[in-house]
Amino acid sequence: MEFRTLRAFVEVVRAGGFSRAAARLNATQSTVSKAVRQLEDELGLPLLDRIGHRSALTAAGEVVYQRGLALLADRDTLLTELNELAGLRRGALRLGLPPIGSSLLFAPVFTTYRHRYPGIEIKLVEHGSDRLEDMLRAGEIDLAASLLPVSPEFDWQPVRREPLVALLSPQAELAGRARVTLADLRALPFILFESGFALNRIILDACRRSGFEPEVVARSSQIDFIAELAAAGLGVAFLPRMIAGQRGHLPVVRIPLDQPGTDWDMAMLWRRGTFIPHAARAWLDIARDALPAPAVDPRPPAS
Repeated sequence: MEFRTLRAFVEVVRAGGFSRAAARLNATQSTVSKAVRQLEDELGLPLLDRIGHRSALTAAGEVVYQRGLALLADRDTLLTELNELAGLRRGALRLGLPPIGSSLLFAPVFTTYRHRYPGIEIKLVEHGSDRLEDMLRAGEIDLAASLLPVSPEFDWQPVRREPLVALLSPQAELAGRARVTLADLRALPFILFESGFALNRIILDACRRSGFEPEVVARSSQIDFIAELAAAGLGVAFLPRMIAGQRGHLPVVRIPLDQPGTDWDMAMLWRRGTFIPHAARAWLDIARDALPAPAVDPRPPAS
């Protein structure tokens, strides 16, 4: 089995079609189609049910796809380990950071890292934590910042823990409270981040534990827009305390959220039991020195 044909097949599944996969692989559609057909011929099983312009995974295709993700990730790890022979004079760090809090937390880490290792290229991707975990799981990035708790398939290093605050219009009935619970806020519309942000999951899970499902009136990926919607009286929004504190220019009330299990607990993740590239380990070392923060059960990087 060639990695070339396996990668083509995996990309067709992930992209949702041959034409999109061809664009991602910088190949022609016929080349990608031929590679997938070659893989099917080699395995002696159909991997895709081709229905018109659409394709669906067969049972064999599902197995090959899941195993293929792991094989391709292991291949990339092997190449990375070999490249480590050159030390940290050159190479790349594939890093995933979420939009919430990254500019405040990681700008000093970036500065120190670039000063110490000018030959290392930082390949940064920015997504919500859930999407970053998927990319880490697939071996597309070396490290991802995400919110605890996380799946046991990941190891992690603590970064920062912050309580959440509720953002309300100064005219809101609860604006004068010293603290609020989610039960206090249940009658208000909620303003959340877009899907894929782990902060949403933390808030919604806590609401369900409190016995209700909130009305979500708006979603956005932009922190300032969410805060402005809350200031305008559209509903209640939630941010980590340190990030909400940066929005002092907005006419919004910031009230501590008195709710168990809702802390914004940021950590750096990597796949458990896998080789950590030297470039990634160097980032973890700098982050540990620059961002000291208590956390539950911190684990050192795996060897």
